[in-house]
Amino acid sequence: MHYVELLILFLTITCVLFMFIGLIKPWAMLWWEDVQNRSKVIKVYGTLAIVFGLAYYGIKFLH
Repeated sequence: MHYVELLILFLTITCVLFMFIGLIKPWAMLWWEDVQNRSKVIKVYGTLAIVFGLAYYGIKFLH
């Protein structure tokens, strides 16, 4: 269970890092989209960061 916890923490940190990179250069993080803008970066990576963050704290609470 400890390794799953670390993996989810790593994914949370990665999503936050990608969000900050995408705020500077949206094209670098959303290259597959037709339109790349900062609001899409926040929607995609911000949502993922929140979901993984909640999952991390949920696992910490259960453990």
